[in-house]
Amino acid sequence: MKSYASIVLILLFLVTTQNTYAAAWGSTGHRVIGAVAQKHLTPKAAEQVNALLGDMSLAFVSTYADEIRSDNRYDHLAPWHYVNMDQHTRYHEAEKTPKGDIVIAIKTCIETLKNPTASKEDKAFYLKLLVHFIGDIHQPFHAGRKEDRGGNSIDLFWFGKRTNLHRLWDTDLIEHYNMSYSELAAHLPKRTTDEKAVVMAAPLLDWVNQSQDLANVLYDKTPEGTRLGYVYHYQHFQTVREQLLDAGLRLAATLNAIFDPAD
Repeated sequence: MKSYASIVLILLFLVTTQNTYAAAWGSTGHRVIGAVAQKHLTPKAAEQVNALLGDMSLAFVSTYADEIRSDNRYDHLAPWHYVNMDQHTRYHEAEKTPKGDIVIAIKTCIETLKNPTASKEDKAFYLKLLVHFIGDIHQPFHAGRKEDRGGNSIDLFWFGKRTNLHRLWDTDLIEHYNMSYSELAAHLPKRTTDEKAVVMAAPLLDWVNQSQDLANVLYDKTPEGTRLGYVYHYQHFQTVREQLLDAGLRLAATLNAIFDPAD
């Protein structure tokens, strides 16, 4: 009897964990963003990043902020992965939570990395977080609505299996493509130098607005209970690729500004 009860408890735990936790873009998407950023660092910025991370690449550390969520010492960082807002409210108008949000998280990471008195250990820690959070902010439903927890409460079917709108954009769309992160990074949309410069120059609040605008469009196109598959993937995977590219370029621009600022 005890054995049966233990099995039930384990199954309930797994189901609950699976339904409530989702890592933006999944490991593949985050590593794509890290790989793109690595290619667009200036030599000086790359040298400074290597000094902090050693033999670890940006792709390798890109999942760190999700990995430490299993350690309750970092529970206070959970709200830093997202910002939830009302549909017609921009970030600068939204009520702020004292626990912080993804915009505050990114600003905090940047401030620490620029602080000459911060320890090497602190800088390495916040660099790893920054790599992840800039990825997170480009996932549309990390700037989703409060009432459905960024799409987590909107249940869907993806090729017949239960999922939700948040998880669909976190992992399902990318994993269905079945590419490694290096393959996907090599097959992102092509941009000219001038087009990249425009993306890289956009300020932080533009990133939030971009994701929120995308989320609002996707909410309308993906109502509760929708059964999705090949057509949805065909219609929206280009948007996934564009968001991954934008995130990687903006991560590189942020690191270049920190470690190799223009005179």
